[in-house]
Amino acid sequence: MMLKLKLKRYGWTLVGLAAVSFSVWLLYHELKGLSLDELWESIVAISPAHWLLCLVATLMAYAALAGYDGLALLHLKHSLSWTYVVATSFTTYALSHNIGAPIFSGSVVRYRAYSAKGLTPAEVGVLVAFCSFTFMLGIMLLTGLVLIIEPGVTERFLDVLPIEASSATGYLLLGLVLFYVIGSILRLRPLQIGSFELAYPRLPIVLQQLVIGPLEIIGAALIVYFALPEAGNPGFITVLGIFLIAFSLALLSHAPGGLGVLEIAFITGLPEMDPVDVLAALLVFRLLYLLVPLALALFVVLGFERRQLANKVGGRRNVLT
Repeated sequence: MMLKLKLKRYGWTLVGLAAVSFSVWLLYHELKGLSLDELWESIVAISPAHWLLCLVATLMAYAALAGYDGLALLHLKHSLSWTYVVATSFTTYALSHNIGAPIFSGSVVRYRAYSAKGLTPAEVGVLVAFCSFTFMLGIMLLTGLVLIIEPGVTERFLDVLPIEASSATGYLLLGLVLFYVIGSILRLRPLQIGSFELAYPRLPIVLQQLVIGPLEIIGAALIVYFALPEAGNPGFITVLGIFLIAFSLALLSHAPGGLGVLEIAFITGLPEMDPVDVLAALLVFRLLYLLVPLALALFVVLGFERRQLANKVGGRRNVLT
């Protein structure tokens, strides 16, 4: 029994560590001739205009992530300050992207923040599930469109991964998204589990999900695209397709920040480009999408916890007086 509990508690952590180790090993063999001077030259070669575009893409991605929470609260019929929602969403994703969901689930941050505003544990659970599903909708919709427009994108990974798909797979994914929309149009009954009720999202909310979900993923992919040089660049649709595959592999690996997984997937998926340039673009992505938000999120968490502590101390003093 104790062994099962330990495996349940640390199993995904071990999977993540194994994925990181294997990816780093692959990267070492792929880039063992890499010079740090070459890497620095690739980073310096990125123009100020492209740095600015990368920053705009980052802001777009995090604005869309805040929209995940905003839509979920609208679905739950809760009205909160937009500033509070943005701060909560930003902190949630900045931490979970870097530390990894198995270690520090976004639901913990959201529960601390939204329970302070009156949401019940069940409502926070629905909110977390809603946000995750919005992300999956974005993945399915974009993957479907990419496979229809550029069906050969998965062939870039055939030598290392058992991935093969076609435009038919793309139409199937879009069909599943359409099925979800039709369910909203038909106003399907809520799912009842005991006293817990999970209502089907209303059509205006579903339509917004279909915009916000892809928007976040496109913003994240644009960071890499703008940081890549023009020479050998296969175009945004291909880069987006590689990003979808790489990001999905990173999520499945449970590696914190997709460490090593993103790098080896992109280097494999972009054989026509210099691996040094690809690695430089991913360093820019990690800096803007992961590391800078993580540093800012830590200040937000400290400020929130300090405010909560001050409120508790103030409440006790009022009781005593």
